[in-house]
Amino acid sequence: MALGRIMWEYCGMERRDAGLRDAIKQIRALKEEFWRDARITGQADELNQALEKAGRLLDFFELAELMCIDALHRRESCGGHFRAESQTPEGEAMRHDDEFLYVAAWEWGGENRPPILHKEDLVYKDIELKQRSYK
Repeated sequence: MALGRIMWEYCGMERRDAGLRDAIKQIRALKEEFWRDARITGQADELNQALEKAGRLLDFFELAELMCIDALHRRESCGGHFRAESQTPEGEAMRHDDEFLYVAAWEWGGENRPPILHKEDLVYKDIELKQRSYK
């Protein structure tokens, strides 16, 4: 429940720099708590569903942290996500195509090392990019 609350509050539709940084800290603390306090039952020589579920939970921690890192890196309002620091004076979502016109793919950087960002440029030939207005 705590992980879902963190993601909803800090990495949901509206995102802020400080909130994303706080979310990353909270997720890392949850992961540390899990490693410290988890007690996995079952036997080593048979199917161990408790161990399998614990592994899936660790996957959720990793994914949540990476989602927050990616959202922190992308300092623009785009798609269904609104970055509070990236808006017009009228409060409209503001894109930054000059900085973020690419698809991001993140590579695991290793234990206790940051992920590595890979970028694939987006090239639009038949449409014109422009700011959206919802007024």
